[in-house]
Amino acid sequence: MEPEQTRSFHDQFVELFQAHFPRIFRYVDRLSGEAETAADVAQEAFVRLYQRGSLPDAPEAWLISVAMNLLRNTRSTQSRRLRLLTPARGESAHSDPAPAPDELAEAGDSRLRVRAALDRMSEKERRMLLLRAEDYRYKDIAAALGVNEASIGVLLARARRRFREIYEELHGAP
Repeated sequence: MEPEQTRSFHDQFVELFQAHFPRIFRYVDRLSGEAETAADVAQEAFVRLYQRGSLPDAPEAWLISVAMNLLRNTRSTQSRRLRLLTPARGESAHSDPAPAPDELAEAGDSRLRVRAALDRMSEKERRMLLLRAEDYRYKDIAAALGVNEASIGVLLARARRRFREIYEELHGAP
């Protein structure tokens, strides 16, 4: 393998994309619960990295931070659109039909229970658990969430405990 200095930015970017796009997609998908939004956000994070023209010191953490900001912006835009979309406007809007009840049932009961528990957690706890579920290192989680790396272990333990409490409260013991 060539030393980092002699490899072109493009080659480094392609390697980073191939290694990390699936993880970032899965993280955003789990965070948002919307695969299409997750794909768009993950792709846009990499587009922004490429447009930057150089790799940051911690590319994984940079990509996670950008993806979280893009997701927050996407949700804000969607929320604004929903407020503006009145029933009368909705009748004339062209969109995909709502999923059929049997399609919704196929989404999986377990996933819905986990989603319900995650939705009741704080944003920070939810992000921390989902990043860890994607095997991000404590260092990357800390950088992405803006917390001290030394406190990640304790914060993760608390978040796991909180998840279990909420899950059991909602659905009984697993």
